[in-house]
Amino acid sequence: MEPVGSKALVRRFRLKASSSTVRSDMGALEDRGFLTQPHPSAGRVPSPQGYRHYVDCLLPPPGVVVQHLEGELTNISLRLAALDDLLWELAKRLTDFTGLMSLIIRPVRKKKTLQEVRLVQSGERLLVMLVESSNCASHLNVRLPLEAVHELEGMEIWIRDQLAQSGNGTLDWSSLPSQFHMSGTVLREAIQSHRQSMSLLETGAVFHGMSRLIAQPEFKQSDSLLPLFELMDTQPASVVPIDQTHIDGVWIGAEHPHEALVDCTVVQASYRTSNEGIGQVALVGPMRMAYATAIAAVRSVANHLNRVLS
Repeated sequence: MEPVGSKALVRRFRLKASSSTVRSDMGALEDRGFLTQPHPSAGRVPSPQGYRHYVDCLLPPPGVVVQHLEGELTNISLRLAALDDLLWELAKRLTDFTGLMSLIIRPVRKKKTLQEVRLVQSGERLLVMLVESSNCASHLNVRLPLEAVHELEGMEIWIRDQLAQSGNGTLDWSSLPSQFHMSGTVLREAIQSHRQSMSLLETGAVFHGMSRLIAQPEFKQSDSLLPLFELMDTQPASVVPIDQTHIDGVWIGAEHPHEALVDCTVVQASYRTSNEGIGQVALVGPMRMAYATAIAAVRSVANHLNRVLS
């Protein structure tokens, strides 16, 4: 993004004002924090505060490109059955229509609470059944040392007491009696590994258009996006922040809680599934973007996923 001078604005928009008048107005906007001047001889560019004011107060209607996008969504759904295939195609189409990097977070159900644990010995294997809220059950198959078999009955009683005392599905492994150390260690590692793998599976994401992001003039320095790419490799869901008060909307620059997005804007909208899962549709780009089109596009895709997955 290059700084824009007053003469360029007068020429491009055929303003009925002199360049000195425009320059004075730009100075006033700079004083209010809406514009910034990179150096004294340069023109001016919008500041993050300026972009925020534009999004909140000056946003125009979305362009016709969003109408074309909505027209193609139904055809995509009709020929794709697998969720990941659907999300990938929607992400690709979202990038094609906006020129921004798109990212869709798979739907995540509300955090499940552990309600009961059943242990069944089968030779040197231990079958573990985890009963969680919403009538959800998971089965684990782990190796159990033969000398720990006699601990299983006591372990089940200890777990039952723990769940009754906590009331929130947590197990205080630090209070595990020493006589259950062997089976307890095996069980704790199995449950923790299971939860970690489920968390990674649920918080996965599909994204498209990374090359579009690199091609933006704001990111001419190839290493400026390195923190963002590292975040996407390890925690893609963190690119789309979610809290109780802000699950949809626009994050501009430092408004985003992760410093890797300090030079970017994230536009997001949530979607819901029939099993109470919540996912996110997002566009990532420079702060200079067609906000009206980006906001309308993510909402269109999110609304479409609401209809398809409900």
